Amino acid sequence: MKRLIWLATFVLVLALAACGGGNENATDGTGLSGSVLIDGSSTVFPVSEAVAEEFGLQNPDVRVSVGVSGTGGGFKKFCAGETDISDASRPIKQSEIEMCTENGIEFIELPVAFDGLTVVVNPQNDWATCMTVEDLKTIWEPSAQGVITKWSQVRPEWPDEPLSLYGPGTDSGTFDYFTDAIVGEEGASRGDYTASEDDNVLVQGVANDQYALGYFGFAYYVENQDKLKAVAIDGGDGCVEPSVETINNGTYQPLSRPIFIYVSTKALERPEVEAFVNFYLDNAAELAEEVGYVGLPERAYELAKERVAKRITGSVFSGGSQVGVSIEDLLEIEE
Repeated sequence: MKRLIWLATFVLVLALAACGGGNENATDGTGLSGSVLIDGSSTVFPVSEAVAEEFGLQNPDVRVSVGVSGTGGGFKKFCAGETDISDASRPIKQSEIEMCTENGIEFIELPVAFDGLTVVVNPQNDWATCMTVEDLKTIWEPSAQGVITKWSQVRPEWPDEPLSLYGPGTDSGTFDYFTDAIVGEEGASRGDYTASEDDNVLVQGVANDQYALGYFGFAYYVENQDKLKAVAIDGGDGCVEPSVETINNGTYQPLSRPIFIYVSTKALERPEVEAFVNFYLDNAAELAEEVGYVGLPERAYELAKERVAKRITGSVFSGGSQVGVSIEDLLEIEE
């Protein structure tokens, strides 16, 4: 009888061990569990989401949450210690660095891909196939508010029809970069346009309005090419359409830019966060291209991993948007 009880107990122990024994911290055998909290740029979101999905397949006991509140909104949370990683479509600003410093948040800056900010119109638009930087400035500068309201006011040969505008909100790094590159001053923009931190809202707005114009990251255009038409941009050397090739070779200017993640050094002390960040850098090139961005040279990711391993903190940029940075420039800055 005692032997039967012992055997039954032994079988029960084996069964509990096989299913985790009811231990909430049990893992799948990788030794990793816990969570990784990410928030920030809607532009970087598709890359981080793709990385999170792939990481989750290998580490099902690590919960990776990716939110979207814009680059600026993401930094507010990050510098308050509310998130582990911040997605950013521009480098961190000096004011944000100071906010992090005040709260004791040290960070590592990691470029993960290259984006070509894309100006889009409705597919029925057959006139604005190419626009100059000056055309865009005429539309978007602060003095255009309530004044430039028709396409014909941009160029007289264009239709005398309403100009409907869609763009990111003021918490967006894309908003910061676009205003810097086009208007000449970060944050300088007319305010009478439909603004949203959700790029899918902007996509739908332009797709449903024949006379609309908007802008957002290249990946959202790639995903919605059946609903939108990209406008070629003349930055001074002729009309260039956004594409993986033109973003990669630096000819799509001035709207090409690096995109980043920022990771807290305190969060990196947790093994699941460090594993996720290294996985991100190992797979960013491939996954960035899958969602519509341009992967960086292998050397850039090697340098980024060195920065993580050595806990090299701070920003290599002067703070805020950096217009006209090419992939080659970025690599030189990183080295």
